[in-house]
Amino acid sequence: MAVTLASGQKAFVEERVRGGRFASASEVVREGLRALEREKAHLDAWIREKIRESLNDPGADIPAEDVFAELRARNASWPRDHAGER
Repeated sequence: MAVTLASGQKAFVEERVRGGRFASASEVVREGLRALEREKAHLDAWIREKIRESLNDPGADIPAEDVFAELRARNASWPRDHAGER
């Protein structure tokens, strides 16, 4: 497998190897992938917990049409200079 990195990413990997913590660029990439796996597992657990909390919430359900109406209103009022952030 070949991987292409942007110049800044390549410099970051090389700096980690020069720093002595990693013996090779492959070790740096593997550690980065492990960090992504941990992040994904954490996010998945957080999402599952939020779903459980929602399902166990004794409060009244909010009709989907109300939720979507609020989202449409928020979207319409979002400043135009932040259009790329949606």
